Amino acid sequence: MLNFDIKAAQERRVMNLFELEEIRMNAYENSRIYKMRTKAAHDKLIRLKDFKVGDSVLLYNSKLRLFPGKLRSKWAGPFKITKFYPMGPSLCSIKRGRNSQ
Repeated sequence: MLNFDIKAAQERRVMNLFELEEIRMNAYENSRIYKMRTKAAHDKLIRLKDFKVGDSVLLYNSKLRLFPGKLRSKWAGPFKITKFYPMGPSLCSIKRGRNSQ
C-alpha cells in the first residue's frame, strides 16, 4: 500500500502546524521581552530637566536638512525662559537671549 495512510498524514500535518504556531508565539514573546528591556535601558539614561524662569537653554532644531553643512550646529539659542507652565518641564515660554547669533 506504499504508506498511504491518509489519517496518519493528516495528524502529522496538524502536529506540524501546531509546532510552527508554538515557534511563532515564542518568537513573538522573545521580541516583546527584548523591546521592554531595550526601552528600560534607554529610559534609565534619560535625565529629567528642571527649568526655572531666567534659565538659559538651547533648542534642538530637528528640521530635516539634506545638506546642512559640515560644521553647522543643530542647536539654536541661547534662549531665556520667561514663563514656566506646571504641566511639565517641556512646556515653557522662551525668548531669544542677548548673546544670540
